[in-house]
Amino acid sequence: MGKNNDARIDRRAVLGFAAAAMAGSLAACSSPTTAAQTGPPARQRFKDKVVLITGATSGIGRAAAEQFAREGARVGFCGRRENLGHEVENAIRACGGETTYIRADVRNESDVKTFVEEVVRKYGRLDVAFNNAGITLEKPLHEYSSAEWDDILATNLRGIFLAMKYEIPHMLAQGKGNIVVTSSSNAIATSDKRSAYSASKRGLVGLVQAAALDYASKGIRINALIPGTTDTELVRRAAGMEGVPDALWEAAARQWAKSHVPGLERMATPQEIAAFALVLASDDHPYMTGSQMVIDGGKTAHAG
Repeated sequence: MGKNNDARIDRRAVLGFAAAAMAGSLAACSSPTTAAQTGPPARQRFKDKVVLITGATSGIGRAAAEQFAREGARVGFCGRRENLGHEVENAIRACGGETTYIRADVRNESDVKTFVEEVVRKYGRLDVAFNNAGITLEKPLHEYSSAEWDDILATNLRGIFLAMKYEIPHMLAQGKGNIVVTSSSNAIATSDKRSAYSASKRGLVGLVQAAALDYASKGIRINALIPGTTDTELVRRAAGMEGVPDALWEAAARQWAKSHVPGLERMATPQEIAAFALVLASDDHPYMTGSQMVIDGGKTAHAG
């Protein structure tokens, strides 16, 4: 989980091109993929703050965990895949960051409750929550089984509800907090075979708007991050290209983006989306709550 993106690449359309995506993960501080992040950060917006992230074992969530830690946060994060969770944990610590991985499945209420409580127990408070976990499955609506439909909604929508349900009391107790929720540009403009995913991501916009009104007077701000197609494992899997060589995937992704992302004509990197999540999670914009902030390279600009 935690690889929220919003576009499908048809395998038949791309196999003639080539493709391989950058997962957005940082293997080590000296890794070329982290070159832009390894020097002294310009700011320490999250120094001594406690940040909780769901779905941070890869993709946008992992990039965000690394960036929050680099800006001084103590980061507690979850995901289902323990091997990747410990990999991210070790990588952040190797770079001097403070972090704790806790295995949790956002579909399971007791997992979510335990995760939030463990982070607060260890670090003493909760300042920021980046609720990012999500999955997708793409097929015509009538082909979904009830179980498949329920799984998408349970992960993407109910999972965010559960996270917020257990995060908010801690923020209420301290009189402030900031929650960022990863939705998708499919909440604005979608396409075929994404009914479950689009329904869940559009539902998140409504959840954010209503919850923002519930807690604005209590010092808690809640906003939705609306990313466009991001070059992560989720998109590669949705394209049916997990097993192809990286060079093939990269070429396919470039070709797809030229015709599907009017504007910048490329997918986002996880680091680009994560950087915007940090903007929303910071104290830089105290008047912003209940908003849906789009970062999609121009993908939805033609949809209005």
